[in-house]
Amino acid sequence: MTYVVTEPCVNCKYTDCVSVCPVDAFREGPNFLAISPDDCIDCDACVAECPVEAIFPDDEVPEKWEHYIELNARLAEQWEDNVITDTVDPLPDADEWAEKEKSADMIKE
Repeated sequence: MTYVVTEPCVNCKYTDCVSVCPVDAFREGPNFLAISPDDCIDCDACVAECPVEAIFPDDEVPEKWEHYIELNARLAEQWEDNVITDTVDPLPDADEWAEKEKSADMIKE
């Protein structure tokens, strides 16, 4: 099992979750975070830290967001050199985006 970042993170990119990750499994893109399934040790530490409840175990991802399982794996590989380990400011409009409908198509790769 691995943990997966899902749609609520799009255009928010809160990073509270990355600083508690003991294995540096998070990868940073322009407007989304991904978890590397190769690095994640299933510790659950990140879940409680996410203010928009975007992180799920891969076997509990809501059906409407199941495509994020493969997307996290692909983006983590694509952003392999963009390991993020420290909390940084969220995107400027993160609080506004937290309440809006989003889609995977909005992720900037």
